[in-house]
Amino acid sequence: MSRRPASRAAAGPAPRRPGGKRRAGVLMWAARLAALPVLAWALGLIWFSLTLPGPAPLSVKSDGVVVLTGGAGRFRRGLAVVEAGAARRMLVSGVGRTTSRRQLAAAFGVATRRLKTTDLGYAAVDTRSNAEETAQWVARHRFTSIRLVTSAGHMRRARLELSRVLPPQVAVLPDAVPSEPKAHGLAFEYSKWLLRRGALLLGAV
Repeated sequence: MSRRPASRAAAGPAPRRPGGKRRAGVLMWAARLAALPVLAWALGLIWFSLTLPGPAPLSVKSDGVVVLTGGAGRFRRGLAVVEAGAARRMLVSGVGRTTSRRQLAAAFGVATRRLKTTDLGYAAVDTRSNAEETAQWVARHRFTSIRLVTSAGHMRRARLELSRVLPPQVAVLPDAVPSEPKAHGLAFEYSKWLLRRGALLLGAV
């Protein structure tokens, strides 16, 4: 009587190939490495959110105050700085090309005479050109200190751009306008600041 071949079940499971285990290990390490930049970005965003600057006291004086357009409360803060005697002159950077002092005063419901020490900057269209316009204004008036008024989330990027074009002896006092930034807005500002900082470190202008 002939013997039947042993069944596959009786022979037990086929041994695993060592190559499959090695490939799984490589994929696991690749996934971990890919997650590191995301984790670093997330931790950086938390730091960015928890260390947002606040308003500067009006008792601290500067030669001039620079207001970057684009957010509620910035112009009124700059005007309050000048009228409190904390700065001698104000630059509103990034104003529309057809906007006059009278139109700006009417838009904010203030008397035009209150803007007699206010300069309107028409050349800026973004944060980089805001900084360049500010540097020209500072040089023209020979200021050695300025107060920078913008939103809390935008402040770091604005200061980064100013550090690129202002002489090192010009002191910049951050004066952030209080706001309630949304999470996606902060993430966007943090990413833009991070990318611009990296570009500058690599030698970009």
